[in-house]
Amino acid sequence: MANKIYKNGSLSFVIDAYNQSVYDSKIIFSTQDVGTARLIFKLRKDGMPLPLSAVEGKLVLLFSNGSKHIRNILVSDKVEGIAEYILNNDEIKIYGRVQASLNLFYKNGQSMSVHEFIFDIKKNLIDENIVPAAEYYIDHFDSLKSKIEQKAAELETDIKKRTDVMQENIDETTKELQQQLEHLKEKLDDLEALETKEGSKRKADAALAAAKKYTDEHAADQKTHVTEVEKDRWNAAQLAKLTLDNGRVYYRGSAEVTDYNTITQTGMYLIYNAGVNGPPSFNLVFLLVMSYGNTLAQIAYESSKGKQAYFRFRKSDSETWTAWERQLTATDLDVTWQKPTLQPSWKQYVPADGSIHTVRFSKDAAGVVEIKGAVYGGVLGLETPVFTLPAGYRPMQSEYFVGIASSVGTPGVPQIHRTFIGTDGRVCIQSSSNTSNPVEFLSFGFRFRTK
Repeated sequence: MANKIYKNGSLSFVIDAYNQSVYDSKIIFSTQDVGTARLIFKLRKDGMPLPLSAVEGKLVLLFSNGSKHIRNILVSDKVEGIAEYILNNDEIKIYGRVQASLNLFYKNGQSMSVHEFIFDIKKNLIDENIVPAAEYYIDHFDSLKSKIEQKAAELETDIKKRTDVMQENIDETTKELQQQLEHLKEKLDDLEALETKEGSKRKADAALAAAKKYTDEHAADQKTHVTEVEKDRWNAAQLAKLTLDNGRVYYRGSAEVTDYNTITQTGMYLIYNAGVNGPPSFNLVFLLVMSYGNTLAQIAYESSKGKQAYFRFRKSDSETWTAWERQLTATDLDVTWQKPTLQPSWKQYVPADGSIHTVRFSKDAAGVVEIKGAVYGGVLGLETPVFTLPAGYRPMQSEYFVGIASSVGTPGVPQIHRTFIGTDGRVCIQSSSNTSNPVEFLSFGFRFRTK
């Protein structure tokens, strides 16, 4: 290939089951790119170049005129996974959109579809048929007949192609042109009767008029033609996808180990494996990523039970991640109350009016323990606990609280008691200000943190 120049269209394909939608390559060749229109394929799989040893590559080309070509590709670098194909002289002349598919066939009987993609071949101005506007006449009858037949064939091909893509607003025009074409075909049988240059000229003028009418109407069709303003609007539109084409989130299955630090593209994901650097308390995650420049946020939702949510941020240095922080939900704020076992001599206090003073305790999602209720009848002191809190409900250090005590025996004088809660879970009423009847009524209403 020395001393040859090519117009290269480079295509990089990642081979997996998540990138199989038809790829618009934006590649445009010209009908004058004879022997220079080259497609270069760079293939990668699992983050590495795909080796192309013991493999035969086939490129399927479906052209705008309906023809299909199946060609062998040239493997130019087996180690780096690079192959190429140069369109031949016949193929480059078939202008219009080309749909293509690259396939690999291995010698062990396996085969694989790499990717489907599209590119365009634009008709060069030098290949355009420009009809002269000046008056002319045809000297020979055979030449006239040949040109009219050629024009009729071109019109027929043009009508078939355009009716496939044009909208309803040009259907009437297509019908009229079809009628004119049929009229021209009928008149071909009468050409033997033409003997004058004037008659030949009239036939040529009719064909020119029909072609001009069709061209003018097509040029004036604002629905078919796109303005520069519309192109600019499309070019400025969002190009990155937040989900797959079918609306589903990007999936990371159980066969891999996902590193959450590498998921930095804005979008929605389902991580269905334990992974690394993920939330601390669950591993089946719906992940929302929002990025702007180097800064980004990750929000993780438990995908199985849906009861936990965490978030974290990556700082602008593109390296430092904050710790995962849990978001509390309404369910987290609900607590479960438990009734302790009262020690001997201590009893549940029930007032004469029947109101509820049940001794109970709970712990919320933030690790705050709350004790409620009232007791009576026991022995005061640190050696005779009212009850004992279980592990996980005990304070980080010993706590002292002041509660309401009965005023029986001291009418009209409010009384208090002192409660001790130890790190071993003992809940003791150490003393009471009511020395006349200290254990008639002793209430709890305390809160403390376990962590």
